[in-house]
Amino acid sequence: MAEPTLVQIFGTGASRLASGATTPTSGLFISDAALQAAGLTTPSTGTAEGHLVAIVKNAESYLTQTNFDANIDQSLIVSDGFSSFTTRGSDNTAYRQDQKTISLAKVDVGSTINPGDY
Repeated sequence: MAEPTLVQIFGTGASRLASGATTPTSGLFISDAALQAAGLTTPSTGTAEGHLVAIVKNAESYLTQTNFDANIDQSLIVSDGFSSFTTRGSDNTAYRQDQKTISLAKVDVGSTINPGDY
């Protein structure tokens, strides 16, 4: 099998842009539609953290344990962790903490995480 695609990981409309007339440099483009599909209602005013959560949610839909087991080229698994509750601030406001676990798998050749290995 092949490496998971940008669309499979980041959602419909994600693409890799080459440097050209419409962009000053090359880079990764994730469409607002992909972010909205993950629940980020207004990407133009969304926070950086909101964007990251939308990206993780999109990735979670494809980077499953089932797909990992079936595809030797897939190196990541995104799964649910355990939800918990905590309090924060001087007034002890109750917060819900939802965990997402990102597992990275590679051939064991070193102990550091290098994005190029995945």
